[in-house]
Amino acid sequence: MEVTVASSTILIALGILAGIINTLAGGGSNLTLPALMVMGMPADIANASNRVGIFLQSLTGALGFKKHNRLESDEILPMMIPTLLGGLAGALAASFSPEWILKPMLLGAMVTMSLIMVLRPAMIIPPEGTIPLKVADSPKSWIGLAIAGFYGGFVQAGVGFILLAAVCGVLRYDLVRGNALKLVCTLAFTLVALVVFIARDQVAWIPALILSIGFIIGAHLSVKFAIKAKPETLKKLLLVMTICGCFAAMFF
Repeated sequence: MEVTVASSTILIALGILAGIINTLAGGGSNLTLPALMVMGMPADIANASNRVGIFLQSLTGALGFKKHNRLESDEILPMMIPTLLGGLAGALAASFSPEWILKPMLLGAMVTMSLIMVLRPAMIIPPEGTIPLKVADSPKSWIGLAIAGFYGGFVQAGVGFILLAAVCGVLRYDLVRGNALKLVCTLAFTLVALVVFIARDQVAWIPALILSIGFIIGAHLSVKFAIKAKPETLKKLLLVMTICGCFAAMFF
C-alpha cells in the first residue's frame, strides 16, 4: 500500500470517526477495514494493521473514563480471564483462516445486534438505577465475554456490540460504565491479537500508525461526550450506530 498525503488524510479522518463510534458503541472498524482494503491491503493485513489503532484507542478511552471515575476497577481482573482466553483463540483462528470466513461472521453479529436493539432493547440497555452484577455471580457473563473475546480476536469489527451485550445486557451496567469496561476488554484481547499478528509479520506499520492518530483523537473526544451526555441520548445514539453498523457490514 502506497502512503500519500491524500491517503494519510483519509485514514486520519476515518480513524477519528471510527474512534468515536467504537468508544460510544461499536462498529467503527466497518469503516476502517474496507478503507484499508480499498487502498490496496489484503484482508488479513488490513485486519491485523487495524488492531494497532484499536489498541491505542482503547487505551486512550479507558484512561479517560478512569480519570472521570467511570471505570469499575474491581471488575477488570475477573473480566480479563474469559476475554483473554477467547481473544487468543480468535486471533489464532483469524491468522490462519481464509478471507471468506470474516465477512459472514461480521454480518451475522451486526444483524443480530441490530434486531435485538430494535426488538428487545432492554436486553442491552438496563433500566436506570439497576444494580450491576459481579462476574463471579453470573456464569452467563463469563460465556458472553469469552465469545466476545474470540470474535474480537478473530475479526474485531462490531465486537463492541457483543461486549455491550455481556457488560450491559448481562451484568447490567449503565452505558457509560459499560463502555468503559468494554474498552478495557477490547484492550486486552487486542493486545493478544497484536502479538499473534506481529509474530506472523501481518502488520503494515506506517498506515497502521497514521490511522492510529485518528483513533486516539476520536476516543478522546467521545469520552468527554459520554461523561456529559444524558443516558437517553446515549441509548438513542447506540441504536443509531447499531443500525448504521449493520448497513456498513452488509454493503462494505
